[in-house]
Amino acid sequence: MNATIKNTKRKVIDIPDDIFRYLSIKAAAKGTNLKKYIEGLLVKDVESMIENMDDNEAYRWLSKNEPEGLTPASDVEQEEFRKWLGI
Repeated sequence: MNATIKNTKRKVIDIPDDIFRYLSIKAAAKGTNLKKYIEGLLVKDVESMIENMDDNEAYRWLSKNEPEGLTPASDVEQEEFRKWLGI
């Protein structure tokens, strides 16, 4: 069996009681638990957002929200990378 490891974040959220009940009913109707149902809703929402983004807008969003990689590598890191590549 192949396992895929994904980085995840854990967040505690407050849901009003009436919304909690309705979401629980919808999750049960779909044959899943509430946690998986809400996670699925969030994934669909983000996928929809990404589908409607052009490359420039996606880069702008990623630069603002996921800035990892925007810091240039230091001279030492560049040299180590060149050695690793054998150049």
